[in-house]
Amino acid sequence: MSTLEQPEHKPEHERQGRDVCCDEALAEIYLLLDRECSQERDAELRKHIEDCPPCLEEYGIDDQIKQLLHRKCGGDQAPVDLKERLRASIRKTVEERGGVRFSETELTIEQVRGRSDGT
Repeated sequence: MSTLEQPEHKPEHERQGRDVCCDEALAEIYLLLDRECSQERDAELRKHIEDCPPCLEEYGIDDQIKQLLHRKCGGDQAPVDLKERLRASIRKTVEERGGVRFSETELTIEQVRGRSDGT
């Protein structure tokens, strides 16, 4: 039986009566931010995030990172296959580690441009 066919395990402390658990919401945050979910899934994820302070905080952080990257990278679009590989890698890591753990991360991105003389 593949992992897609296995019944989903949602610990009560992560579910608290919601249809979406924290691991699911966090694994799909970028799909939500990029508006790549179905309307139904979008609504499910947003409901969980609105009701779950840790997921809401992570959503806000990821949204800020996305906006920062957009500003610093001039809006260049990543190739579709790169996005798919990154999402698959993130999901695999989440599954291998048994879920998502919260920690504080500081991220600084600096854009360096060459001088006009080509150096």
